Amino acid sequence: MKSEIRKDYIQEKYVIIAPQRSERPHDVSISGSKSMGDTDDNCPFCPKRVRSNKIIFAVGNKKHASQLVLKNKYPAVDLHNQKAYGTQEVVVETPYHNRHLEELPLRDISALLHTYSKRTEALERISGIHYIIVFKNNGGEAGASLKHAHSQIFATGFVPPLLLDKSRKVFEYRLLHGTCVYCDTITKEAKGPRLVYKDDNIIAFAPYASRYNYEIWIMPLRHLDNIKKLTHSEHASMAKILQHSLKKIKILGLPYNYYFHQVVNDTDQHLYMKITPRGSIWAGVEVGSGLVINPVSPEDAAKYYRN
Repeated sequence: MKSEIRKDYIQEKYVIIAPQRSERPHDVSISGSKSMGDTDDNCPFCPKRVRSNKIIFAVGNKKHASQLVLKNKYPAVDLHNQKAYGTQEVVVETPYHNRHLEELPLRDISALLHTYSKRTEALERISGIHYIIVFKNNGGEAGASLKHAHSQIFATGFVPPLLLDKSRKVFEYRLLHGTCVYCDTITKEAKGPRLVYKDDNIIAFAPYASRYNYEIWIMPLRHLDNIKKLTHSEHASMAKILQHSLKKIKILGLPYNYYFHQVVNDTDQHLYMKITPRGSIWAGVEVGSGLVINPVSPEDAAKYYRN
């Protein structure tokens, strides 16, 4: 396949799909996460170190919870700081220090998605909160500072310009076409070579203009604007493909991020999860121009996930 410049479905973001770039010689590796012990006495997320007064939400009894939501000890935003207004929470995904998310039973991954829903619902009720992002950093190269499996919820009064632009573009598309751009994307990708998985509830595909190696999106088929509106059945479907995707990424040995964007007052957005493996380090072209070079075509990425 020859190199090809592709544009995002809706925004002015461009990528060069360049499979031949993967053939370049390397003497620098990007390592995956290493194995860990069952517990770590110094880990703030292991049960012995968690203080009950720091627990915001628990799945099960606090002392024996399968998942916990804690106050972030080092938040970038604070509800008492008008110059950086917001709040941050940490979601401890398992009490076991050595257990990765993809190794959890499907019921626990589904419960994690439900926890995201419940906390999003609670954070939306805080006056002045306009934007919420649920995200996970896995591996040091993806921004993780602690090994114990966890994700985070970041809520703020500031809506990033990138999201404002996206909302405007989605609105303009609806005015022109009378439909949601992401609903139309689902229809297109469901029949194409970038499809990874589809059932009665959700679809997973490698996006046309993938900015990351093996990038994958998971979307509910219903037009939902918020994670709190997902049903138990949709949680179960999403958990299944999320587990599968993370297992495939683990085989590649790649760190990754995943995230949900949610603009609180935008009721016409289409919810989706982005999983972005960090297989390439952005260099001069990416940092200097904003034009991303991706050496793994989304068609090849989808084929990898399907197999």
